[in-house]
Parts: sequence; C-alpha cells; structure tokens
Amino acid sequence: MKSSVKKGDNVVVLAGKDAKKTGEVLAVKEGKVVVAGVNIQAHHKKPRSKDDKGGIIKMEGAIDASNVQVICAECKKATRVAHKVVDGKNVRVCKKCGAVLDTAKAAKSSKKA
Repeated sequence: MKSSVKKGDNVVVLAGKDAKKTGEVLAVKEGKVVVAGVNIQAHHKKPRSKDDKGGIIKMEGAIDASNVQVICAECKKATRVAHKVVDGKNVRVCKKCGAVLDTAKAAKSSKKA
C-alpha cells in the first residue's frame, strides 16, 4: 500500500510515547517513517578498529506511518491527505483547506500558469 506521507513532510505523531511531537520525515520505507527527534533509540556500537570509537549512539527509530499525520503548510493543522489531478499531475491535497501539499509539484504548476 502506498503511503500518503513523503520524505520532507512535516508531521505530528498521533500515538505512542512521543505523541503530539512534530518533526520532519527523514525516510519512508514499507509503511514505516523515520521522523527527526522522535522515537530516539540507543544503539550500542562496538569499535571495529583501533581508531574507531565505540559507545552508545542515539538515533531515530522507525514508527508506523499510520501513527503520523501530515501538517498542512497553509492552515498549520494536522490533516488527512486527499489526491487530486491538478494540471494533469496527481498531487496530494489538504482535506481541511484544499491546499496542495506537494511543494515541488506545486512550484512547477505555478510556473506554467
């Protein structure tokens, strides 16, 4: 199933220990998303050479895409995503205000007009 969340989107977390936190999507993979500053996990790294340092590294873990909602840039609210055809292109649209969420596609369509 295709996700309505894409890399670079600003999202709000709906469920879990980090509920109500916001951040930018760093990666999307197989129904999971990695959000900056959310779901911080400690990974123990073993030194692999004499010069390599080991230790505990804090990094973001993946959370399910169903637990996040996209924040609309126009109305600044968490919203579900609709899909519409604008100028022959399929774009993601805010359900609340109708603004186009795909910034790259929105910029291209405004240049044509």
